[in-house]
Amino acid sequence: MPGTPSQDVVQSMGPGAAVCRDLKEPDSSRPQFNPVEVSMIRDLVVKNRSYRRFYQDVAVDPATMREFVDLARLCPSAANRQAPKYMVSCDPSRNALIYPNIRMDGNPPEGESPSAYVVILEDKRLGLILACDYGIAAQTIHLAAVEKGLGGCMIGNIDRNGLREALGIASHFEILLILALGKPMETMVIETVGEDGATQQWWDDERVRHVPKRSLDDLIVD
Repeated sequence: MPGTPSQDVVQSMGPGAAVCRDLKEPDSSRPQFNPVEVSMIRDLVVKNRSYRRFYQDVAVDPATMREFVDLARLCPSAANRQAPKYMVSCDPSRNALIYPNIRMDGNPPEGESPSAYVVILEDKRLGLILACDYGIAAQTIHLAAVEKGLGGCMIGNIDRNGLREALGIASHFEILLILALGKPMETMVIETVGEDGATQQWWDDERVRHVPKRSLDDLIVD
């Protein structure tokens, strides 16, 4: 059975926090371009978990949503087609149109739902989009959200017909992915996968979510 984190680890983390218990920190003795920047990006990546419960009453303002999309706009794009387009929502009434059309780990109850959404679309008039394009954009938006003390979840389980009707999405747009964003309620701990090889996430008695990750040596192929 997986173990539980020590109380001092959990208590030092507020909701929306994530800690990496078993993964090694970068070797500070080796030359680095900028150790501060290396530490910063690692910290953002560790905190960037798939959060599914949020403080729904903590709003995300429209200017912040535009900032997220502006960062996605600057991301690399295959053949520089820049075919991904974005619909943003941080208004409760519009959020209420999106929420029934997503499936997210049982879907959180009222009061714990996302405060904002980014719907990533493919503009089919601009040519075929590669999955890497919107994957890069989605990760960039999530990292930007984490930097602002927010978090999110990438959702591909979507009632696309229902969402298209609810938001009036034109036919030349393909619905690719939804990013649910907000102030996370969850606390997560990253651990190294055990000897049984199980990668399923699990919750302890304190409702801390444990996220097993394969070791670095398991991922690097000689």
